[in-house]
Parts: sequence; C-alpha cells; structure tokens
Amino acid sequence: MEHKPENFMDNPCAFDDPVKAVDRLVEIYEDGKQLLQKHFDRFVAGKEDLERADARYPYLWINIPSLANKEKSALAYGTVPNTGSFGTTITNPQLYRSYLQEQIALLIQNHGGPVWVGISDRQIPLTFALESLTADLRQEQIPQMLEKFHMPDLAKIDDDIPNGTFRAENGKPYPLSLFGAERVDYSLSRLAHYSGTSPHHFQRFVLFTNYQRYVDEFIEYGMREVTEGDTFRAFVQPGNCVTNNPNLLDEESYGEVATKMPQMPAYHLVKDGHMGVTLVNIGVGPSNAKTITDHIAVLRPHCWIMVGHCGGLRQTQQLGDYVLAHAYARLDHVLDNDLPLEVPVPAIAEVQVALTNAVNQVTDLSGTAMKQHVRTGTVVSTDDRNWELRYDELATFFNQSRAIAVDMESATISANGFRLRVPYGTLLCVSDKPLHGEIKLPGMANAFYAERVSQHLEICLKALDDMRDGVTHEALHSRKLRSFDEPPFR
Repeated sequence: MEHKPENFMDNPCAFDDPVKAVDRLVEIYEDGKQLLQKHFDRFVAGKEDLERADARYPYLWINIPSLANKEKSALAYGTVPNTGSFGTTITNPQLYRSYLQEQIALLIQNHGGPVWVGISDRQIPLTFALESLTADLRQEQIPQMLEKFHMPDLAKIDDDIPNGTFRAENGKPYPLSLFGAERVDYSLSRLAHYSGTSPHHFQRFVLFTNYQRYVDEFIEYGMREVTEGDTFRAFVQPGNCVTNNPNLLDEESYGEVATKMPQMPAYHLVKDGHMGVTLVNIGVGPSNAKTITDHIAVLRPHCWIMVGHCGGLRQTQQLGDYVLAHAYARLDHVLDNDLPLEVPVPAIAEVQVALTNAVNQVTDLSGTAMKQHVRTGTVVSTDDRNWELRYDELATFFNQSRAIAVDMESATISANGFRLRVPYGTLLCVSDKPLHGEIKLPGMANAFYAERVSQHLEICLKALDDMRDGVTHEALHSRKLRSFDEPPFR
C-alpha cells in the first residue's frame, strides 16, 4: 500500500468491490461498539482494574496517482480535484451502507481502485457508540468513567471542511468527505434528541415547516399512504412509533407516539434506500432552522425545502398567493460566522423547475394566472419577530432589496443548504400583508389555513416526487454547490 496515511493505523485491506469494502467498515465499527459495551458493563458491575477501552473508528482511504480522464471534472461528485491521497474516518457504516457503496463505486469507476479500509487512530467516544447509557451508576463512578472511556473531543469536531477553512497538512491525506466520524456522531445524537426519532428513519427528501397545521396534514397524508397505498413502506412519528404498510411488509407496527413532543418533531414516510419524505416542524426562528439543518446534513439528503407562511410585501399580492424564492436577503445572522453575508446563495435550477411544475399541475394555474398568484423574487429572513416595530428602517431595505416576502427561516435553510452542499428551495404562502394593513384575524386565518395548507403540501410533495426521479439520472445535484477543492463524496 503506497503512502499510508499517519492516521490509518492498523489492518489495512484493499478492496475493488464497494460492497465488500463497506462490509469491512461495518465489521470494524461493530467490533468497536461491542468492545465498548462489554467494557461498560464490567465498569457498571464495579470492576475497578479496567484499562481504558481501545475502540477506534474505521478509516477509508484511496490513492489517486493521476487524473487521466479530464472529462471527470464535469461530474458533480464522485471525482477528485487533484492527485494524492484522500481519506476519512467512518461511523455507523450500516446506516450509511447505500450511500457509502455508491460513493466508493463512483471513485473506483472514475479513478480506478482499490480503496483501502483499516482501523484509524481516532477513538470512538462512549457516548456516541452506545445509544442508551441508563445504568444506575453510583455517584463516585461518574468521574471514574472519564478515566476508563474516551469522551467526545470538541477540539476535533468542527465544520472547517464545508466552511472552506480546512487546509490539509503536508504528508496527510486530503478529506474524502465533508464530515469526519466524530462530527457525524455528534449530529446523529442531536437528531434523536431534537426530533424524537432515530436517525435511521430520516429520508433523503426533507420538508421543513413552521406551522403545526402542515404537520397535521402530513400525518393524515402519511397514514393514508401506508394503509391504502403501495409506495411507502412505513410512517414514523415521534417516539419512534412505526406504522408499517401491510401491502408491502409482513411486519407488525410498533411503538407509541410520544406524549411529550420534542423541540423539533420529525415525521417520516419511508421508502427503500431512504428515498421517502421527512417533514420536520422546526418551529419559529432562524436558530432552530440552523440547528436542525446542521444535523440533518450529515445524513446527506438529496434535497430540502422550506414550506411555510410569509408576510407578503407587495400590494399586488393576495392572501393565499405563493412565493417561490429565487434569492434571499439574510437578516437572520445565525450563519454569519460560517458563511459571510457577501457570499451569494444561488437558486438551484432543478428545484425551481420542479416546484414551478408542481404548482402548475396541482393548481392548474398557467400563463398570466400563474404570474398573478405565484410570485418569484427575493425573500427576506429576519431574526426579529417584531420587525414591524422597525418599519422605517426595514421599509427602505425591502425597497432596495426588491423583496417580495418576509419570514424567519427560509434564508437560513437555503444558506445552510448551500454551505453544506444540500440542494434547497423555498415555496411559501402569503398569510398576511403587514405593510399594507392586512393582518390575520382569527376567523380569517382559520378559513385561509383550511383552504391552502393541503394544496401547499401537495405541491411540495409532488415536486419531491419529480426530483426523486431526477436523482437516478444525476440531474439534481449541481456543481454550483461544490468548491474548487471539494471532497469527492457527495
């Protein structure tokens, strides 16, 4: 094996078969988890002469000696920008099996093999490896646990690679993926906490909403799909309550819906290969939007879309009109340290086309009627829910930015999609026009929601269906999301 990287420590094996390579990754990781479980059980039982457990992440590595085919540079992913060694630590490879097999296959196809799999020098933190640490530890055992087990090292968990601030050290491999194992594990544990569902339920097409009525509509739609349809295998609700589709699975449903909802509950319509739809109720505000997208990004979704309500800023807009964002004015501030404000966030053409076509098909609007009720333009996202109290200041900004709508989450979700290389889009519905004196009154709001929520959700689901078909033809993922020194993994 040439140019063995320093952090590629033990038992390297070469593979030309992606399936066998992932099998070996799974074997190394599961051996590490089992070692930690046995070690922890002995610790809980009171054994005091334990050495610190040595359970390390698997490591995946490939050496690219030359770039013989320059045409590979036109690919959105699965190819390297330069020669050299590329490697990364891997966690939970069983969860990522289909993703890893695809990425490894592309590398071998585009650059030749083999890939190498071995054991890294990075320890698996106990809290990341074991899903439940509910043992009845004595008070004096808690500080002892820090001596017997490796815990997460925040100095090694960052977003330097996706932020474009990472610089490879001489003699060490370039990154193979955007996220190393510890960064992925950090987010997987947070996802379970925030969403109330296990990460393995998340699908690769994601809808974000800030209104409970969309959740209610999605639950009704999801339950109908798994009881009457033959497209989705299961519907999962917070608490890991799984309703299986009897038309597709000969398995009993299980679990109960959580009685106390998590901060950002998630609901999943499950298809094979994680190709179904996840909806997350992120609540209100850009902080939640950044938090959940930071974590879902490690699952490498194919697309996420914001589906919610906004304030219309143009006199010609009517309540119930749709807003398709093609630009964003970022007054949310939560990503300023990760993505400078001067960096543009471009619209993703494939997402824009899918949403436009879906509006046309679901509403039958076209031509002049489409232009009248579906406005394309700039959406302002603010971190100030009471922005109306800054009318003089913001009215000028709205004019200068040519904004057509204001909300609190869309720019955050799209900017983080750009930063973390996840195709993104925004389709909002005008629920009020605060600059023009049209505010939501209780009775009017109920009528508005009853009429629009179902149609709005149907449009976004239809757009995801169209994009799902496009993924197989490599049409969705765009090179505009990738930097000049991009890691090869999608």
